Amino acid sequence: MTLHMTTAIRTTGRIALLATLLVFGQSLSAAELSTPVVKGSADAGATKAIACTACHGPNGNSVNPEWPRLAGQNAAYLREQINAIKSNKRQVLLMAGLVTALTDQDVADIAAYFAAQTPVGLEADPALWQAGAKLYRNGDTARGIPACMACHGPVGRGNPAAGYPALRAQHGVYTTKQLTDYASDARYGKDDKGHTLGSANAAIMTTIASRLTAQDRSNLSAYLQGMR
Repeated sequence: MTLHMTTAIRTTGRIALLATLLVFGQSLSAAELSTPVVKGSADAGATKAIACTACHGPNGNSVNPEWPRLAGQNAAYLREQINAIKSNKRQVLLMAGLVTALTDQDVADIAAYFAAQTPVGLEADPALWQAGAKLYRNGDTARGIPACMACHGPVGRGNPAAGYPALRAQHGVYTTKQLTDYASDARYGKDDKGHTLGSANAAIMTTIASRLTAQDRSNLSAYLQGMR
């Protein structure tokens, strides 16, 4: 089904989000902001991404619900995640060997290619998506959960400038797994002192996800899967 969502960000969601950001600081450090970004070419990326489509599907619309859909994902987030896997900050065994030899230009081109693709809509679980919509739009101030759309947008397109990923039309199975990994602090590796290697944004997600129940994660994932 096609889901129709309001474009207004609720005040309660903004307040909860700001409180969370004050705890964890800015999303991007001064060093990250000053680092030159390699310009990617979607045309060049089309050839370089051929190996990726074996798992992530033609044009980035994967069929396997355990493998993420990359179509329409913003390029900034894709670059960040590919580089995190390359450096073993994010541990994805199936991907590690495939990205090791990629240059910065390769990463930029592949990210640009997938960002230019159109995500194909999936169906939302009719028993779950309405509860997921409520949490996504409004959050839950009593539990310290900001509205998801405050970062990821009213229709799940994300925020490239802040490094927040697009979530629309993502497989519910994959989203549930990622929220569960965030909640258990298992999505990213740790350094020799036991500190999580993820970014400031990842720290925010780890905290928020830990406040979600298993049912919350299922509800949100169902809603996001049906987003157009």
